[in-house]
Amino acid sequence: MTKQHISYSELKIFTECPHKWHLQYEKGLSGFTGNIYTAFGTAIHAVCEQSALGNLEPEDYAEYFDIAFLTELKELDEKPDNKMIVDMRKQSRDIFHKVFPALQELFPGYEVYSSEEDLYEPISELKFIRYLKGFIDLVVKTPDGKYHVIDWKSCSWGWDMKRKSEPMTTYQLTLYKKFFCEKHNIDPKEVETYFGLLKRTAKTDNVEIFRVTSGPRKTENALKILTNACTLINKGIKIKNRNSCAKCPFNNTEHCRR
Repeated sequence: MTKQHISYSELKIFTECPHKWHLQYEKGLSGFTGNIYTAFGTAIHAVCEQSALGNLEPEDYAEYFDIAFLTELKELDEKPDNKMIVDMRKQSRDIFHKVFPALQELFPGYEVYSSEEDLYEPISELKFIRYLKGFIDLVVKTPDGKYHVIDWKSCSWGWDMKRKSEPMTTYQLTLYKKFFCEKHNIDPKEVETYFGLLKRTAKTDNVEIFRVTSGPRKTENALKILTNACTLINKGIKIKNRNSCAKCPFNNTEHCRR
């Protein structure tokens, strides 16, 4: 029986190639299994989460990051060289102490509404049962009554304008906003969405928080992609998109030959 939920990462993979989605999420084959960059991202996210929840003091950020980072590295198939590990540990110090000053500058007088909030909400636009599953990194509420949904993204030096406006990147926040509002019965006009870039190699501005539009038309477009994908999955359609083969981990393997 097909599982009853879909995450945004699954949706991205399905839109890239339904057959790749089938191999990973129905057959359970390993696709991309992570690297030192994803390990860094997971660890820096953990610092942001725990500090937002009030479980971590600034003087403990470095130790907490190091433990989380090294734990993630142990799970990697390919072990990175020690110099890269040392460099990334140093780079983390230029990020986590700037996160909350950046939030305070952009959202004066804010309070944390939730951190790592679970989403598991029904996609009511479908004629069958399917849920959107996700995690919202941070929601803050400002004195004017508005909610600000923030998704942290670790990167090297930052994103260019093309990446900042790319639909399949920004639709994540659009859908998270929709289902967050439905979960809490909040007017979407009272919710704004942001990406927070955590930049490892930037000389300045290691933390950049920028707003992403998520109005009704964009919500409609994102929802159409979500419901179309769910409908195809429900019908068992998993055709190959041969235009996406080049970077696929299953390309020219026993599981998928062109």
